Amino acid sequence: MTAPGAAAEGPVRSGPAGLAAAVTERLAVVRRRISAAGGNCAGVRVVAVTKGFGSEAVAAAAAAGLLDIGENYASELLAKATADTAGLRWHFLGAVQRNKVARLSSRVACWQGVDRLAEGEAIARCAPGAEVLVEVELSGVAGRGGVPGSEVEKLVGQLRRLDLDVAGLMTVAPPGGGAASRSAFAETARLAAGLGLREVSMGMTDDLDEAVAAGSTMVRIGRGLFGPRRAPAQVPQ
Repeated sequence: MTAPGAAAEGPVRSGPAGLAAAVTERLAVVRRRISAAGGNCAGVRVVAVTKGFGSEAVAAAAAAGLLDIGENYASELLAKATADTAGLRWHFLGAVQRNKVARLSSRVACWQGVDRLAEGEAIARCAPGAEVLVEVELSGVAGRGGVPGSEVEKLVGQLRRLDLDVAGLMTVAPPGGGAASRSAFAETARLAAGLGLREVSMGMTDDLDEAVAAGSTMVRIGRGLFGPRRAPAQVPQ
């Protein structure tokens, strides 16, 4: 179901100018939703998730004033993070294979989704002092990334001892939304506050309203800015 006030997600106008105009319009809708949910637009960062979209999406996001760009796959991030994108802040979203960290380390500003000590060790070796967010898994869905709430404090402490900048927590809501999502968001925000962490990355196109109401400082938006993705391809990480 489309959230109240959400932008239409049909195809954007063709060409770079049309895409940039559409992203600007959709960003305005996202920011209205943030405000309606009780968030301060200056305090809730919008990360434009360009997974599955081409480099033109990155340019359109930058033209709309979005400098935080999120990618889930190493191959896509490396292809898009070129000299032409200097000044953008790249977020790697989700688990990363340790053998990809070295190639990514000079480009990634924030590693969102660290859920293993070994992952943190690889990042610390290649990018000392890097900003990381620990992923929390509260859905109970088998195979999802993240650590249970009971293990968050331990992992945060281990990563801090590696001299990483553990900036906060991130989570993906349980499927279906509703009370389960609100509970997961509230618990993630509570854990972050208890550990003195400044960032809480939670909320995507369909559930950013509940996430912001629970205290999100960072929302990850793809479809709500760029429209529907094409049928997923087999993209190597």
